[in-house]
Amino acid sequence: MQTKARLPRQHPRPRPAVTLFATVAVAAASLVGATSAAAQTATAPVQREITLGTHRDKPKLEMGQVFTKERFPNVAVAVNGTVLATWGTSALQLRRSEDGGETWGDPIVIASGFQSGGLTVDERSGDVIAFVEERHPPAPLRIYRSKDHGKTWKQQETVVGKDSRGNVPSMHMNDHGITLRHGKFKGRLLRPSRWYAGKNDHSKWPQHYTNAVYSDDGGVTWSTSDPFPAMGTGEATVAELSDGTIYYNSRRHWAEPGANPRRRWTARSTDGGQTWKDLEYCAALPDGPQDTNYGCMGGLARLPIKGRDILLYSNCDSPRGRNHGTIWASFDGGRTWPIKRLVFEQGFGYSSLVSGRPGTRSAGLAYVHFEGGPHGGSTVARFNLPWVLGGEKTGDGKVPAWALK
Repeated sequence: MQTKARLPRQHPRPRPAVTLFATVAVAAASLVGATSAAAQTATAPVQREITLGTHRDKPKLEMGQVFTKERFPNVAVAVNGTVLATWGTSALQLRRSEDGGETWGDPIVIASGFQSGGLTVDERSGDVIAFVEERHPPAPLRIYRSKDHGKTWKQQETVVGKDSRGNVPSMHMNDHGITLRHGKFKGRLLRPSRWYAGKNDHSKWPQHYTNAVYSDDGGVTWSTSDPFPAMGTGEATVAELSDGTIYYNSRRHWAEPGANPRRRWTARSTDGGQTWKDLEYCAALPDGPQDTNYGCMGGLARLPIKGRDILLYSNCDSPRGRNHGTIWASFDGGRTWPIKRLVFEQGFGYSSLVSGRPGTRSAGLAYVHFEGGPHGGSTVARFNLPWVLGGEKTGDGKVPAWALK
């Protein structure tokens, strides 16, 4: 039986409301009206979504260290509500929380190698799929599967197909994957991926691009999407909107002359993540600190609210250096981002972001796993929508009245 370590509650020094918020205790309560803590089983159907309703809990934020040393965070939530945080450059490590992030089990080593991100929960079977590369890619890929919500893992044989340019993508370092819940491609697994053009070298950046891999057989075989329609991209995120459209949001560490690589780039898919269109420059969202063109991995999640497209995005909000970790919220599927709130003022690097599941201990919460925090290493912060709504207006659109009721 795993021992449980309770995360110490961090109490950062109070700051003005727009720069840092005091940590408050978090219970696994719902921001969207779901209060049941009954766990889903591994044979549960694709996760249900719930209505926003009129119930509002008090704003909540809590954070604590999860890993030390090394790099590269990912976070996902199993179908039974277990929160899964992964990490590592020498080995892919996992810590599990069965109580919504209140306490965490001891580290589990899934495999030696390099964290590849893209941790994916199959909401049809309940399986969890993890990706490991032998070293910083391009490098050979291995895929591992858990049938018990992350407790044990076995390597699986896997086929990853080429994209339309004849390239097999690498998996490092992207946000978690998703199971599609709507429309023709319901049940498909989808996770971001990337093409390194043979080497992660400055001279190769103009040839880099992101894309995605998708599976219709539960993650045994993977097809590769067309390239994202902007070169110099890497480290992406995906979310499915309520109409089945896939929203794709990517880091960009190179741009052609005259284009700004310091903000995020987005596109959309209406065919389940096979092709991408509607490329847009998102002026509202920073791509890491604004003193460099190099960008920074960010996180993205859609809250499971029926008929609403509330997206959350995490990254640095800093003129210089990787700090001022912030959450932005969109209420129209990524068209505008009218509000943001600071999570942690000091060190904040790569981040991964996921929403909890209705009917479990994670219901009503979102989780951001990031490099940095009060004690360094990696930190998981958990928070709810009312906390985000107490943030700072960005001037990019307005928070709709229905979100404030």
